[in-house]
Amino acid sequence: MAQFLQQMVNGLSIGSVYALMAVGYSLVYSIMNFSNFAHGGVIMFGAYFGFFAMTLLKLPFVASFALAFVGTSVLAVVIERVAYKPLRERSAPFLYFIISAMGASIFLENIIIATIGPTFRTYPDVFGRSSISLGSVSIGRLDLIMFVISAVCLTGLVLFIDKTKMGRAIQASAYNMKAAALMGVNTDRVVMIVFALGGLLAGIAGVFFGMKYTVYPQIGNITTKSFVAAVFGGLGSLPGAVLGSVLLGIIETLVAGYLSSQFRDLIAFVILIGVLVFRPTGIMGKTTEDKA
Repeated sequence: MAQFLQQMVNGLSIGSVYALMAVGYSLVYSIMNFSNFAHGGVIMFGAYFGFFAMTLLKLPFVASFALAFVGTSVLAVVIERVAYKPLRERSAPFLYFIISAMGASIFLENIIIATIGPTFRTYPDVFGRSSISLGSVSIGRLDLIMFVISAVCLTGLVLFIDKTKMGRAIQASAYNMKAAALMGVNTDRVVMIVFALGGLLAGIAGVFFGMKYTVYPQIGNITTKSFVAAVFGGLGSLPGAVLGSVLLGIIETLVAGYLSSQFRDLIAFVILIGVLVFRPTGIMGKTTEDKA
């Protein structure tokens, strides 16, 4: 029982980071109806922003953390303006958006390799290696901070979407962008805000993932897991993205703990195939027309 509870705690910790990534996917998908594969590159830049802010600029953790998510928020908006806006203005097919997203992802990864190099880097030990014991369950300080900050950010996003004027504009655009534009919603601004929010969450996830593991140019590949989580929960559904991420994190840790860590990545793709075959809309997704 103690081992099971420990695995659940570990799963919630990593699942909360998956949720930050998956929500960024779902936000863009809900507005533009395509999967933004450049999201992984933004997460990778967030990890590097935070690392160099702490090591080169010698900034404290809070300042480095803020610099990282502000930087990735700006980067996400720049990617949208350069790679996607010209396609939107020409009403290009969704396949073009996917090709552009893949090109942006490859560009971001390779510009880091060409300028900084492929060397693995490790964050300074900010929170120490000590853990908090609750009976037979141990919670690492970093894991606890990851979970709390992720929960606060996701709660703030839900409140923003539900309670603000811009949030209602995002909901209207997600339902029907053309109708929202006819009703006076500035859909171009909505798209920019959505990418900024997705980039902000990506920066937070990148810093946490870099602190828990290491920083390297291919760190953005972890977004494959968040994509699986978003599909699992239901693409386009923010609560679904969070639920799918938490469930995926828990399932992965249970598989690694009770079977083998070698099956940890395999189970994610088994889940993806199972969802696509038996419930393409995911747990909380709604039936829609086919989207890329």
